[in-house]
Amino acid sequence: MRSLSYACPNLLFVDDFQLLGDSRAAEVRRLRTVEQLSVREIRARTGLGRNRVQELLRGVPAPERTRRPNAKDALRAEATQLRAQGRSVNDIAQQLGVAKSTAYEWVKHLPLDPDDATAQRRRAHSQRMTEARWAEHRRARECARTETKVDAARVVGCLDRRDHLLLGAAIYWCEGAKSKPWRAQDRLQFINSDPGLLALFLRFLDECGVAREVPDYRVSIHESADADAAVRWWADRLGLPVGRFSRSVLKRHNPTTVRRNTGDDYRGCLVITVPRSRELYWRIEGMIAELFRMAGGTPD
Repeated sequence: MRSLSYACPNLLFVDDFQLLGDSRAAEVRRLRTVEQLSVREIRARTGLGRNRVQELLRGVPAPERTRRPNAKDALRAEATQLRAQGRSVNDIAQQLGVAKSTAYEWVKHLPLDPDDATAQRRRAHSQRMTEARWAEHRRARECARTETKVDAARVVGCLDRRDHLLLGAAIYWCEGAKSKPWRAQDRLQFINSDPGLLALFLRFLDECGVAREVPDYRVSIHESADADAAVRWWADRLGLPVGRFSRSVLKRHNPTTVRRNTGDDYRGCLVITVPRSRELYWRIEGMIAELFRMAGGTPD
């Protein structure tokens, strides 16, 4: 079959095209790497189009002589020097007359030393400027907050026995232990770290005829804290008999966990358990069911 090429000299086979393409590619790369020609010069030498030449030169760096100088190379170098002196991106952009985004792209690989004296002065200046800018806004916001809280406090007025019962039932349903289909709840158990919320629940128990000497109290706290001091604090804060406190539950301290509830004001959570309070739990269930019905919802 190859004899057909002699009878038809203009007829080329696939192998011939492959060889032709390989030879042209090799020649284009040779002109680039050996003779250091530009794309325009290679096109003139080979007769190939721009796209074809660029495709054959993919991955081959251009010779240095064909590179046009970047007008901002000098500015970039100056930006690097200024950054080394501890100058901020804003300062560099202003001094060089370029956009902040451009200055940032030039020096983002050169972070400032946070312990550098210039950086410390800059942070202090920035903090003073921020305080001056927002001080009036913060004062106005704090005044508005105080006025709103005072107006809201007037709405509360005096609470009677019914109010305390409804409040106690509501906060217990939010924070207390509840019956489950797989575990019946036969006593009240309420746990929280907020003294105000705990005081409301204790007032609820008072209205239900449960004296402060009846429940069992237990502190749940991390082992890194002072559990005995926490017991004394809760007893004094809520007027509870220390003799009714059981042994504290110590939670294991994980040093790798970032906790904010640390320090002298950390006193853990207080667990209030009311023995033989199954009927009282049923009363809470009834009040909650009626509240849900009046609100248009359904109890769990």
